[in-house]
Amino acid sequence: MSGTGLFLCFFLIIHLLGNLQLFLPPEQAREQFNWYSHLLSGNIIIKTVSYVLYISIIGHTIYALIITRKNAAANGTKYAYDKRGTASVWYSRNMGLLGTIIFIFLIIHFKDFWYQYKFTDLPLDAKGHKDLYTIVTKAYQQLWYVLVYEVALLALGFHLLHGFFSAARTLGVFHPKYVRWVKTLGWVYTLVIILGFMAMPIFVYLNGLS
Repeated sequence: MSGTGLFLCFFLIIHLLGNLQLFLPPEQAREQFNWYSHLLSGNIIIKTVSYVLYISIIGHTIYALIITRKNAAANGTKYAYDKRGTASVWYSRNMGLLGTIIFIFLIIHFKDFWYQYKFTDLPLDAKGHKDLYTIVTKAYQQLWYVLVYEVALLALGFHLLHGFFSAARTLGVFHPKYVRWVKTLGWVYTLVIILGFMAMPIFVYLNGLS
């Protein structure tokens, strides 16, 4: 879980940096974003990394299900006096729910963008690249779609917080000496990633209203 989770955390940084092009003026954003998408689909090194990404998502999901089942079996006994709610934050006790929301979000995300780019005949931009930018901006100009993304990203944020701290413990770096720094890094990373991604659909939606 720690290995696949940390790889996915690294991928989110790269994904965020690439998608920041959506904040450029529309014509420049279209050219840059489509070029970036073409680069990702045509480079053998990036293709190899993408396969690692797919395997990591699948592995992370499967192992999460295994852990959830083991935890359910281990905690099958009900205690008359249960204070787990005061000993841990709510999102660490609801990783199954958060993970389910994220999984549904990934299905929507892959279907609407990845699948369309890979397996459908998209129109081309002026440079001859598939016009994924138009697909993305049209999706984000629907309010319900934006709201779905915002909710999913909030779930991802809480998932990242718990996962970051859990991975730090698993890897042995959650030492009393470094606890403060690990917590700070976890919060900074999560806020930057989540606020960055949350801003994109809102920005595109509001631009579409003007």
